[in-house]
Amino acid sequence: MSTFVLVPGFWLGAWAWQDVTAALRADGHEVHPVTLTGLADRAHQLGPEVDLETHTADIVGLIEAADLRDVVLVGHSGGGLPVTQAADRIPDRIARVVYVDSAPLPDGVSQFDTNPPEEQDRTRSLVRDGQLPPPAWDPAADPENLAGLDEPALALLRARATPQPLRTATDPVRRTGGRAVPTTLVACTFPVEVVRSMIDQGVPMFAELAGADIHGLPTGHWPMLSEPKRLADLLDSIASA
Repeated sequence: MSTFVLVPGFWLGAWAWQDVTAALRADGHEVHPVTLTGLADRAHQLGPEVDLETHTADIVGLIEAADLRDVVLVGHSGGGLPVTQAADRIPDRIARVVYVDSAPLPDGVSQFDTNPPEEQDRTRSLVRDGQLPPPAWDPAADPENLAGLDEPALALLRARATPQPLRTATDPVRRTGGRAVPTTLVACTFPVEVVRSMIDQGVPMFAELAGADIHGLPTGHWPMLSEPKRLADLLDSIASA
């Protein structure tokens, strides 16, 4: 059996992993879903000092305090940024990093850097008090990312999503160049063949996945809510390989 640490993407907390956590635990795994500082039940800790390093420290602190080893460290979407840094800091404790519709950004690149300038400007126009508010969760406006989510899941997102500290998106990833750990991608909104093509082309967001195991899970961008059982089964098989 494996030890999982599950890190959610922007606007979410450990609650988003509830069904995946239950399924993995039913299979006998040890599972630690994470709520990062300033989000969900830790929203009261939000402040201007909360940044990408804060979220990295959350993950490293959990793993070290619980003396977890051979960890399968899972990062969804924007959660892939602190996961990348955490795995770089404590590689001896990490058995594998799994990116769920995410990727390991190169050193010096931020989440904002992966978007064109006009998208960055649009996003900055939404910022309030150093926080990026959650989206409207409107399938008509964002059908690709919200694919597979039923109305109860959408209602849950609207009720429980909380603003994201902006610096976690604008701070660049900092990597020491230490020992690399095995990496896996679970591709949801991009078909596997498209991902492989972007890796071959050297697209910065995907270039460092060269040599990684890649698995397709066709659904929207939030598979822990749209396909929790299939995602849990896939994580189980990845950890068991």
